[in-house]
Amino acid sequence: MSTLDQKPTARRIILVSDGTGETAAQMTKAAMVQFSNQNVYFTRYKNVRNEAQIEAICEDAATHRDLLIYTIVSPQFRAFLVGKAIEKGIPCVDLLGPLLKGLAGYFGLEPKSIAGLLHDVNERYFDRIAAMEYTIAHDDGKDVTGLEKADLVILGISRTSKTPLSMYLSHQGWRVANIPLIQGFGVPKEVYAIDQRRVVGLTIDAQDLATIRRARLERLGQNNGGEYADLDKVNQEIEYANEIFRKNRKWPVFNVTGKALEETASEIIKLMAARRLTPPNTLENLPPSEIKLPI
Repeated sequence: MSTLDQKPTARRIILVSDGTGETAAQMTKAAMVQFSNQNVYFTRYKNVRNEAQIEAICEDAATHRDLLIYTIVSPQFRAFLVGKAIEKGIPCVDLLGPLLKGLAGYFGLEPKSIAGLLHDVNERYFDRIAAMEYTIAHDDGKDVTGLEKADLVILGISRTSKTPLSMYLSHQGWRVANIPLIQGFGVPKEVYAIDQRRVVGLTIDAQDLATIRRARLERLGQNNGGEYADLDKVNQEIEYANEIFRKNRKWPVFNVTGKALEETASEIIKLMAARRLTPPNTLENLPPSEIKLPI
């Protein structure tokens, strides 16, 4: 319970919620703008989920007949609170019940009546934002510190879709770091210091990769791309990456040739799920943002 803006001669409004009480607080304060000349303060009771708590709150409210404003999803507890309020002559306002009833009638469905769902959704939302921020900061080998916090580390040569795949997974709550494999440069030592089951490699058919790179260069107005899109050079890079993957057999390798981004992501998620290495709040039931695989 927290008391806000208390003044000795003020009238009290008690906010009761089976969650954080933020909804009740914001709605009530918005309404109080229309009564700005009134001297009031608020007492908030959070996580109210049994009849004993409700009874104690009603005893408190009955002392000065304070106004009760509540957001409780359980019809049973709402009815109990109303009954106690009537019994003790306490004025009360139900902010959530009429809305739930209206939505139930519109959809022809009963509400889930599970307390705390909004908090859970908000928590998952902020987890997803944190995952996206982590992934952006660890894109293309920009930062190899903090890899122990990654849910997944992706290795591959240039234009094997490391970045779009990483971003796609981050939209579903995965913290992903992706690191390019470049001839003449070894794999960063930080990669070997983390759980090796979280490291995966990407490979692709040489001819397809050369085509992708040529198209990329043409879009950038660099028709003479030198070795970058040369088939022999591409083959060398793929063989270099494959040799690294052969030396590190714990790293599964996914061939992205001709595959949609979603398909590769699904394969990786299934593997990580089998290894019980998925993030705790992965947003598997929310539609991921549509991210196109760039050519």
